[in-house]
Amino acid sequence: MIVFPNCKINLGLRIIRKRPDGFHDIETVFYPIPFCDVLEIIPVIPEKNAAAASITIHGRTIFFSTSGIPIQGTPESNLCIKGCAMLFADFPGIPSFQLHLHKNIPMGAGLGGGSSDGAYTIKLLNEYFHLGMSLSQLESYAIQLGSDCPFFLKNSPFIARGRGEKMETVTLDLSDCSLVLVDPGIHIATGRAFSKISPSDKITDIASIISSAPENWKHELINDFEVPAFNEHPLLEVIKQTLYASGALYASMTGSGSVIYGLYRTHQPEIPELPDGCKSWTFNRL
Repeated sequence: MIVFPNCKINLGLRIIRKRPDGFHDIETVFYPIPFCDVLEIIPVIPEKNAAAASITIHGRTIFFSTSGIPIQGTPESNLCIKGCAMLFADFPGIPSFQLHLHKNIPMGAGLGGGSSDGAYTIKLLNEYFHLGMSLSQLESYAIQLGSDCPFFLKNSPFIARGRGEKMETVTLDLSDCSLVLVDPGIHIATGRAFSKISPSDKITDIASIISSAPENWKHELINDFEVPAFNEHPLLEVIKQTLYASGALYASMTGSGSVIYGLYRTHQPEIPELPDGCKSWTFNRL
C-alpha cells in the first residue's frame, strides 16, 4: 500500500507567549498543499531488505529504507519509526513489515514534511492492518509525535492555537490561486528559531484577516519568525521581495523557515529569476 504524505504552509504565525512547560502558544493558519513524499508499506521480503535498516521493537522488526532527499539522524529518531513503535506497544498483532520513505519535501524548511510522514504512518498502519481506530484515536497518537501532526490527519484549513494542537475549522478557499515555493537550501532548526523569538505584543484577529482577499494580507498577516531569520539569512528577504516583484499577491516564509512562498492570481505565474542555489516549485491549483 502506498500513501502520499503532503505538506502545509503557514498563513501568518504569531508567537503569543512562552508557556511554563517551555513550549510557546502560537496562532497560525495551516493550509495543506499538494507537495508530497511517498510512503510504502510491504510485507517482509528478506532478499530485498539488504539496503534497509533493521529495527526491532517489541519483538517485531521494521525494515526501513529511504530514498530521495537524504534524511539526517538515526532511523530510530525518524517520526515514521516512532509512530510504528507506539502502535507496536498497543497492538501486539501487528507483524514485521518493510517501510519505505521517499523524501521530496525539504527538511528544516517549515513545511511540516516530517510531521506529515509520522501522521501518515499511523494512518497507514491503521488501514493496512485493519486496526479499526477512529480519527480521535489516531489524533491521540499523532499529538505524541508533534504538535502539528494531528493536522495532517484532517488536511483541511485550520486556525491552530496553543502549541498548534488546538485547531479551529476555518472556511478558506485558495483554489483560484497558484503557489510558488522557493527553497533556499538553508536548514533552520525549529528549536533554534524559537530561541530567537520574543512573544508578540500586537493582538491580531487572524480569522478576520484571512476572511479578506490575499491582496490585503501583506501588512497584516505576519510571520514572527521572519525578522530573526531574515537578519541571520538576508537571502530569505531577497527571495520574498523577488516574489512580490514578480506579481505575488502575498508572500511569506512558512513556519520557522526557510521556504518562502508566493500566492498568485494567475494559474501560470512566471517563476522569477532566483539567486543561485535556490530550488522552486509551482502549483497551479491549491
